[in-house]
Amino acid sequence: MADKLTPEELILKLLKEKTSLQLNVRKNMTDAFALMKETLSDIAKSLSQKAGSVDKRINVSYKDKGEFEANLTIAEDVLVFYMQSNVYLFDQSHQVWMNSYVKNNEGNAYCGMISIYNFLSDSFTYNRANDAGYLIARIFVNHEMHYFLEGKRQLGFLYNDFANSILDKKAITEIINSAIIYTLAFNLYVPPFDNVKEVSVSAMEEETNRMQFQTGKRLGFRFSADNDNVK
Repeated sequence: MADKLTPEELILKLLKEKTSLQLNVRKNMTDAFALMKETLSDIAKSLSQKAGSVDKRINVSYKDKGEFEANLTIAEDVLVFYMQSNVYLFDQSHQVWMNSYVKNNEGNAYCGMISIYNFLSDSFTYNRANDAGYLIARIFVNHEMHYFLEGKRQLGFLYNDFANSILDKKAITEIINSAIIYTLAFNLYVPPFDNVKEVSVSAMEEETNRMQFQTGKRLGFRFSADNDNVK
């Protein structure tokens, strides 16, 4: 057939249609994460100044952890923002394929991902490596800088207009504020008695104030099992 591509032509076609697209997604994701870091720093400065009037003991601070991570400490919590280095395509069973924005152009479904985790600040302060953190949201951004979220409660249903939402500074500020509000309302639960009924002498002696009990806001919590999980 005259229109049959040679292997080399097919490779070049895929490089043009797929790899270039993924590189554009990666650039947008990197740009968005840089803007997110800038916004986190601004929010931390503003809240830190104002939190003192509430209680001078409240710690609000921002830390840039390198190319892929940024941390926001809010009182007893740390929000960890982590950028994945890869570009992803959603599984065909994912609800994103029901969106006409994706149906009309499969390329729109290639996304970079930024995850938001919630940890206890004491887990870092006392180097409790066994403590659990919880995924509260995932931000997906594509080659057109369109975005949507998968997440807990307001983080899951307020930011899902993939076809029209652009991940700019305003949107990033709203997402971060929503993550903070959700986190502050997310309570620390006592771990099940049977999970902490035994401790070794060495652990007691070595840790003292850094007990090797696994601690988390909801020990045994699974993101997919929560009642308010995204459908």
